[in-house]
Amino acid sequence: MMITDDSVALISGGASGLGAASAHRIIADGGRVVLLDLPSSGGAALAEELGEAATFAPGDVTSEKDVQAAVQQAGELGELRVVVTCAGVATPGRILGKQGMLPLAEYRRVVEINLIGTFAVLEAAAEAMAGNEPRDGDRGVVVMTASVAAYDGQIGQAAYSSSKGGVASLTLPAARDLARSAIRVMTIAPGVFETPMMAGLGDDVRASLEALVPHPARLGRPEEYADLVAHIVANPLLNGEVIRLDGALRMPPR
Repeated sequence: MMITDDSVALISGGASGLGAASAHRIIADGGRVVLLDLPSSGGAALAEELGEAATFAPGDVTSEKDVQAAVQQAGELGELRVVVTCAGVATPGRILGKQGMLPLAEYRRVVEINLIGTFAVLEAAAEAMAGNEPRDGDRGVVVMTASVAAYDGQIGQAAYSSSKGGVASLTLPAARDLARSAIRVMTIAPGVFETPMMAGLGDDVRASLEALVPHPARLGRPEEYADLVAHIVANPLLNGEVIRLDGALRMPPR
């Protein structure tokens, strides 16, 4: 499906990292974007930087009301054709740690944001997309974000890995459910990327992560994620699959 000037993309977690890079790329390809992110994020500043093609929708993906408002905002700009779900948290914690059991509230919060928040955006956007006229055979494309942790979860990643594993497992049934509406669903599972989640790591930790990647032995760049988003949107046969974007990385236990 080609991006045109009346195409709108809704990007959750769009204020920074992979979401921001996707916004830049979609605008460069001629589309418009709605950045759904927390009111405390840099979404308003990024939207101003991106210009008339971008607007900010302050909200939380765990709130159905906020998600619906963002979808409505996208529809007021044009036709919602693309969704990219990047909102997520990576709260670490062992099941049995030095302070005892992993608090169930912490586990629930990670799953609420990463998995249920992704589903909330997916279904609200799909309802809006289903009313579009097909373009190049598609009414819309949804690109979700999992993680290599869905497959190679490390010590302390029980909550994060299971939430991202849920996103990976959601991909095929969602694509099958929405096929009759001509809406494609894909997922990208990034490896270690230069994102705000990684920003607080020291040089030694960064170097050790880079050394784990067979080739290229470095962190991924957000624009490389955005390039894959653009290809998924353009390639009509990509549907119902999870693509690892990781330089052949397989995470060790710790």
